[in-house]
Amino acid sequence: MTSVVDEYSHGEDRPLGGYVGTMSVYAGLVGLLTLFARTRRRHLPSRLRWDDLVVGSVATFRFARLLAKDTVTSPIRAPFTRFKGTSGPSELEEDVRGTGARKAVGELITCPFCLAQWVATLIAFGFLIAPRATRVFSYVMTIVAGADFLQLAYDAAEPDPG
Repeated sequence: MTSVVDEYSHGEDRPLGGYVGTMSVYAGLVGLLTLFARTRRRHLPSRLRWDDLVVGSVATFRFARLLAKDTVTSPIRAPFTRFKGTSGPSELEEDVRGTGARKAVGELITCPFCLAQWVATLIAFGFLIAPRATRVFSYVMTIVAGADFLQLAYDAAEPDPG
């Protein structure tokens, strides 16, 4: 009898159990943050500040990318990845290694799109639990994203030395 995993994966290594594990950790994190917010008597706002949404979005983009691609955060990813090369200015290309949960975590922490969900959740709860500190963190990440854009624009505008 073939299993759902076999039918789904067509012989590819798809760590569905590991994905269930990462989703469970995420759900547990949201539950813990919700419980913590309630114990601090924090309530969801009736409306969100537009500037928090904008700054939070840019900060989420920048922090997720820093975690997933930056050279200085490679020690975090090293147990789950193998260095392959560079993929852009101060960014690495890495292959995910391992099987099961190790592979699932590797896929999560090397994907800025995947990490964005986790980062956005932390920032959203940060706005609820510790708004001042979260705004400062978000401002810093937004300023860094702006500086990154300017660095890339400057490099693109430089005349070709050749």
